[in-house]
Amino acid sequence: MRIGIIAHLKYPIAEPFAGGLEMHTHLLARSLRDRGHDVTVFASLHSDVSLGVEAICSETALETVGTAEADDVTFFKEHHAYLSLMNALRSRHFDVIHNNSLHYLPVTLADTLPMPMVTTLHTPPFCWLESGIRVCNAKDHTFVAVSRSVGDLWGHVATTDEVILNGIDLEKFAFRARADAAGYLVWYGRIVPEKGLHLAIEAARRIGLPLRIAGPILDHDYYRDCIAPQLGVDTIHVGHLAHSELARLVGGARAFLCTPMWDEPYGLVVAEALASGVPVAAFARGAIPEILDASCGALAVPDDVGSLAEAGLAALSLERRACRRRAEQTCDAARMVDGYEALYRRRIAAGSYAPGCVGVTADPLAGAASSAVAPWQV
Repeated sequence: MRIGIIAHLKYPIAEPFAGGLEMHTHLLARSLRDRGHDVTVFASLHSDVSLGVEAICSETALETVGTAEADDVTFFKEHHAYLSLMNALRSRHFDVIHNNSLHYLPVTLADTLPMPMVTTLHTPPFCWLESGIRVCNAKDHTFVAVSRSVGDLWGHVATTDEVILNGIDLEKFAFRARADAAGYLVWYGRIVPEKGLHLAIEAARRIGLPLRIAGPILDHDYYRDCIAPQLGVDTIHVGHLAHSELARLVGGARAFLCTPMWDEPYGLVVAEALASGVPVAAFARGAIPEILDASCGALAVPDDVGSLAEAGLAALSLERRACRRRAEQTCDAARMVDGYEALYRRRIAAGSYAPGCVGVTADPLAGAASSAVAPWQV
C-alpha cells in the first residue's frame, strides 16, 4: 500500500521523543515500512528522514512564543502548512491517508481527498479539533480511538468507528528479571504540570525510596518553581535520555510512579514500564485502568499523594514476569500495526479510488511528478 501519514508539527518525529505522540507516529511509520509498504510522513523539518519524511514546516513548539504576535505567527504557520498539504494531497498517489496530526484542518478537509482517510484520536476533546470534527462530512473517513476511554470522551462530538490500542516495540524495552541493586523508583515523561511530577516526588519520599526522573523540561516555570527546589540526593533529574539509556533506567527501577493530572488517553509510559518488567503505581485516570490489572499494577485515587504512596508500596510486591506478560498481551506494537493494516485494507476495498487512473502534473510539495485533479475531485 501507498500510505501517507500526517504528523503534528510542534516537535520532530525523531529520537529523543518529546512525547508519546512522536513515538507513536515514528513507530507506526517504521513498522509499516518494515512490512513493505510505501510510506511518506508529512512532518516537521528535523524529523527522522529514514521514515520517508517530506518536511512541510519547521518545529512550531521550538520557536519563541509567549506574545500574542508570536502565537499568531505559530498558528498561521501550522495553518498554512496543513492547508497547503491538503490541497496537494488531492493530486497525490496514495491509497490511504492516516491523519495523526491533532490539527483541525486535515479532518475538516477530508472530504476534498479522493482517497480514504483515517484519523486517530489521541487526546480528549479540545476546541479546535472538536470544531473540525463537527464539520467533517467526508464519507470515506474513519475515526479511531487509542482507547475506549478516549472514544467515550469524543462520543458527544462524533462516533468512534474503531478502537485500536496503542502499542510499543517490546524489543526496545527488554524484560529485566531483577531491579538494580540500588533500589529506586522511576518517573519519566514530559515535565509539565499536567503530568504531576511534584506528586510523584512526594509519594516517593513517603514510600522511602529514591526517585529517578527522566524527561524534557517543557514548562520551565513549573520546573523552576515546583521541581528544582525538591531535587537532591534522593530525587535526581537525569535529563532527557536517548532511548537506550531510558530503557536501562526504567528497567532497573523497582516500580514506576505514573501521576497524570488529566484523563490520560492511553499511557505509553505505562506500557513501556510493563514491558521492562516494572510494576506500576498510577492514578486511575483515562485509559490507564484499561492497561493495568491486579497482576502488574496498583491504582490510586487521582491527585491523592497518600493513595499513590500506598499503591507504590503494593506495586513493590508484584511479580516482574507478570508485568511483561501483560505487556505482551495488551501493548505489543505488532498487534497495533496489524489493526491499522486491516483497517486500511477495509477502507480501500470499500472505496472507489484508483490511484493509477489520473494524469500527471507538477506537485509543488514533492517537487516531482504526481497525479492531476480528476473530474470527481472538482
